[in-house]
Amino acid sequence: MVIVHVLSSFGVGGQERVALDLAASQVRRGHQVTAVSLAPAPDGPLADEFRAVGAEVVRIAKGPGTDATLVPRLAWVFRRRQADVVHTHNPLPLIYGAAAARLAGAAAIHTKHGINPGSRGHRFLRRQAAKLVSSFVAVSTVTAQQARTLGDAPERRLVVITNGIRLENFAPSAAARAAVRAELGIAADAFVVGTVGRVDEFKNQTLLLAAMAPLLGPQVYVVFVGDGPTRAALDAAVAALPDPGRALVLGRRMDVARLLPAFDAFCLSSKSEGLPLVVPEAMAAGLPVVSTAVGGIPAVVDDGETGFLTAVDEVELRDRLRRLIDDPTRARTMGARAREVALERYSAERMTDDYMVLYERAVKEQRR
Repeated sequence: MVIVHVLSSFGVGGQERVALDLAASQVRRGHQVTAVSLAPAPDGPLADEFRAVGAEVVRIAKGPGTDATLVPRLAWVFRRRQADVVHTHNPLPLIYGAAAARLAGAAAIHTKHGINPGSRGHRFLRRQAAKLVSSFVAVSTVTAQQARTLGDAPERRLVVITNGIRLENFAPSAAARAAVRAELGIAADAFVVGTVGRVDEFKNQTLLLAAMAPLLGPQVYVVFVGDGPTRAALDAAVAALPDPGRALVLGRRMDVARLLPAFDAFCLSSKSEGLPLVVPEAMAAGLPVVSTAVGGIPAVVDDGETGFLTAVDEVELRDRLRRLIDDPTRARTMGARAREVALERYSAERMTDDYMVLYERAVKEQRR
């Protein structure tokens, strides 16, 4: 097949990484894959990663406001490549990409990766565009229910496909653990709680810092990986700690797979989520996960077995983290089970299999 993934940008985010892992699997299976970004220059850091897995990279920048030229420009790109399937990720690519796919004679598939509330006008455009897709995929049952509540798509088109990851990239590594800790100035025997994600109000990293603050000390650290609009607030909260050196904010990193083995536990303190890829990635790296029970996370983390689920609550989050810090053996046992579960459930190949079934059905319908 000729497959085109349409993304808001080539930035480092969940939807982009799902598309990247799909593209990698699809190229390995012999399909021709193009990734299209709607963002202006320069390309984000994942553009080179798409190229590295064998996908073509194209930028078709959206103009300001409602861009009436974007649909025909995208349709020209799809038609020129004789696209069989156009796969859009999140609202903006859906609004423009589904209509362009129809003009180009390609089948359209859409994936909803999160809540995506949007304005009334924006939601109206999304609903109209959703009528043009063969399947409207939600990444979790919770995300599917959110789609129903918002009226995002006709029920008959709604499908749930949980995200998968390239598991071969994530594993425990004593060498990486030692090297990263040496770089960060963290003792080999310290307990490290880490988190990875865009730093914003929804990921809610300041809650994790507040929960960890009384637990920090010479042998306990918390590490934040990521950047975003609330980074300044997080930096200020770290600076206000009695010993700021126990909380490290690393900013955006492209070596997350190398960083994860340096942690002893992984934590998300989010207010809302879809199905964040970083959770099964952390599990595959052998880490227990402590997370707020939001979005699709309760379907991934088995409470008390592969980690702990909590309310969006500082005291409860601190209690679960303390249990692991006080009992490193339990943390390692839960992490080992988490890796087993990740390998069983969350492979990119399984995800690709599920999507290819939808692609093949969509192409047959399109050609009738």
